Amino acid sequence: MKKNYLFFLAMMLFVISSFAQETKKENPPQTKEERRMAKLLKSAVYPVIKSETMSGVIPVNDVTETPDPNMKYKLLFNVTIGSKDSAKVKKANPGLTEVGRVINLHIASGIPKENLEVVVVVHGFALFSIANNDAYRSNFKTDNPNLILIKELEDAGVKFIACGQAMAFLEFKKQDLLPIVKVSLTAQTALSNYQLKGFIKFDESTED
Repeated sequence: MKKNYLFFLAMMLFVISSFAQETKKENPPQTKEERRMAKLLKSAVYPVIKSETMSGVIPVNDVTETPDPNMKYKLLFNVTIGSKDSAKVKKANPGLTEVGRVINLHIASGIPKENLEVVVVVHGFALFSIANNDAYRSNFKTDNPNLILIKELEDAGVKFIACGQAMAFLEFKKQDLLPIVKVSLTAQTALSNYQLKGFIKFDESTED
């Protein structure tokens, strides 16, 4: 009887220990840096682009340098970030999220939305991010997580341009893209064209 009791107790301890280990794997404790970032993001504001947490602006007290709100701000984004990783394809493209953050930063700094002109040139694997939902699902078996963000960017007046060379290499067809996307022969000429028109270029080609 005593042996049976000890065996039962050992089995219960094993099950509890295994459950605790699995729970720990599923919900790993936050690091100090993760807790700090979460606290910062709780205070973030989202003037225009609201769908992505990382597009937020952290309020800053006692700002002593501000941009001229009467100027026209021409912003050009070179977005090449992309992945076929099964986890990453279920999240919004960080390059597009950063486009949203930069727009929010300008508006939070006092620049009227109508004074912003934004162009996003997309090539490399980032092309999948601006695919319509059917094309995205056929590649990744999941809905395109960028659609809400892209709609917000479109409503903010953002222009999207896809690189025709990258489309050819990736066997991407025009009908695979969202209807708002323009197609250039190459990203390089789109980038040089807009830079010569006075646009400031931001490179979104690597993840932090």
